Amino acid sequence: MGFGLFGGRPKAIAPLSTSRPLLLSSANPDKVREIVEIFVVPGFHLVPRPASMPEVDETGATLIENAFLKANAGAAYAGHGALADDTGLQVAALDGAPGVMSARYAGPNATYQDNVEKLLDALVDIDDRSATFVTIAAVVMADGRAWSAEGLTTGVIADHPRGVEGFGYDPIFVPDEGDGRTLAEMRAEEKHAVSHRGRAFRALVDLLRAETL
Repeated sequence: MGFGLFGGRPKAIAPLSTSRPLLLSSANPDKVREIVEIFVVPGFHLVPRPASMPEVDETGATLIENAFLKANAGAAYAGHGALADDTGLQVAALDGAPGVMSARYAGPNATYQDNVEKLLDALVDIDDRSATFVTIAAVVMADGRAWSAEGLTTGVIADHPRGVEGFGYDPIFVPDEGDGRTLAEMRAEEKHAVSHRGRAFRALVDLLRAETL
């Protein structure tokens, strides 16, 4: 797990008596719910993405490019800081697919179930089911300063979906650090403790705390 700094060396930020807003740029309500549960940092508060904000085309070739596309768009729209992420599931036997296309693996309008079914079909009769979930969390300030943090979770793809919690590929992803349950069989706090998104946003929180002392 690591983080990157963009836009040159940051300047020290003076403590403020009031909390500063960060627009949560994601349009995915499931993702928003998790970020709100994970991302808690003194001096900032999250602002919901307004319905009037245009959709952001995720045209980046990498997760970090897409995360910053969304964070930059949010900051430009809101006129203050913004937060975003992009997540990909990388399956070893599929040469890292679906990767950056994870949300659109079965097509531009694919449902969670469509994506899961396509992935399970692609792994029929394949023994190596190892996979890695990757999240890049990004924040962009109104003055152009920006940071990112990465979170990784290794695991295996289950033979069939299990569990009703979570979203996306959670019903078929069994983390190595768990007890054999899929992410969708875990309570939210259990999932956040081992998940890619939990790790990415906790790293981003630590970075912002350090930069805003």
